[in-house]
Amino acid sequence: MQQACFQFKTIGAPISSERYGNGHINETYLVKTDSKTWYILQKINARVFGNVRNLMHNITSVTRFLALKDSDPRHVLTVVPTLSGEDFLKDDEGYWRMYIFVTDSICLERAESDDDFRASGVAFGRFQSQLADFSAHTLHEVIPQFHDTVARLDALEAAYREDKFARSNDTNKEYGQIMLRKGDAGSVKDMVHDGKLPLRVTHNDTKLNNVMLDASTRQPLCVIDLDTVMPGLAGNDFGDSIRFGANFAAEDERNLQRVGLSLPLFRACAEGFLSTCKDSLSQNEIDTLPLCAKVMTLESAARFLTDHLKGDTYFHIKYPDHNLVRARTQLKLLESMEENYDAMRKIVREAASR
Repeated sequence: MQQACFQFKTIGAPISSERYGNGHINETYLVKTDSKTWYILQKINARVFGNVRNLMHNITSVTRFLALKDSDPRHVLTVVPTLSGEDFLKDDEGYWRMYIFVTDSICLERAESDDDFRASGVAFGRFQSQLADFSAHTLHEVIPQFHDTVARLDALEAAYREDKFARSNDTNKEYGQIMLRKGDAGSVKDMVHDGKLPLRVTHNDTKLNNVMLDASTRQPLCVIDLDTVMPGLAGNDFGDSIRFGANFAAEDERNLQRVGLSLPLFRACAEGFLSTCKDSLSQNEIDTLPLCAKVMTLESAARFLTDHLKGDTYFHIKYPDHNLVRARTQLKLLESMEENYDAMRKIVREAASR
């Protein structure tokens, strides 16, 4: 790692590096130099991202396009080239990349106010708006079928039938609840197939902690963690943000009575998101935002339950039934969304009409 620091075109010489953040996929380090400019160095997980060149093509294409729309260096990640001019480094230890560190910024694991969540909506909506005229078809699908919810449910069905770890009997209820809602996922996929929902450049991992906020004003600066930027649906970006951030409880809350959709947080995110991208979206896209929130929650439940049935090979777990607990939490959140669906649709209509 220390050797890799010196293989990039930094302003000033690196003088220290330390682990940074709490990501589970890549190894991330904060690199300080003898100048005022700091950097983020990441060792890319090549097991998850099998084609690093395609991955970095997506990231550099999008960030350079965004930089043309906004010249403020704090508003878009800047990829630092290697000494040989490449966008990433390959050495004996693996693959590395470097970004300029976004100064005077913070990331939040959970919104501390409605305004915090509104700011994340603004950031992801602005991301959509600024990339509205970028051709999604020029990007690589770095993780095939990443947000193909129908395919995720098919994978769950296969894992349930195989039952390699003899866990299906304990998950009959959850499996049935998920499969009962397969029609929602199918309806979104049909709209894509029929040309009613366009493929756009999407982030595909729109958690609150993937937005940098100004440390003083709490205003959104830029969107980070661009590994999954690829063609997708604007509604899925909105929906995944709601799934993660508008729950009263944590993603793995055992006490399901605490789990549910916060309509104030839903409203904050919807207002922020649509305030910056409604003019870039079609009416179908706007109308299906609440549906996509349900579908992304359904997809997450399916992914957690699939991993539980397959022996917990993908998501990091802290105890034996962790993924099952996560699946149950998502299903309870989904039930709350269904109960509040009319209110969600009304909020979206009001936000879009402003």
